[in-house]
Amino acid sequence: MIDDVAIIDNEFLRQFELEIGDNMARIEYALQERKIFLTKFDMCQELIDQGFKEIFIKAVFENVRERGISLVPTSSEIALFFKRNRSKYKPLLPIGMNI
Repeated sequence: MIDDVAIIDNEFLRQFELEIGDNMARIEYALQERKIFLTKFDMCQELIDQGFKEIFIKAVFENVRERGISLVPTSSEIALFFKRNRSKYKPLLPIGMNI
């Protein structure tokens, strides 16, 4: 299902976006050198209830992996997702960083 989700990287607003019907979810970010800091997660409860939270975060993590940059999850929701999936996404962290 992750392949069916099209996320948009809105560079002007510095956020990843996911539109489902009339709802939009966002993950705001800040880029510094070869790191992307995922700073804020925003998704309505309706999309969370439909299971899109994990799908959206996974899609963003895969986008970061494809770019070949490091990921720093500073949002509490994204950090929690990272901790639950540490073995799969640990290589995305900058060297020497632990979460």
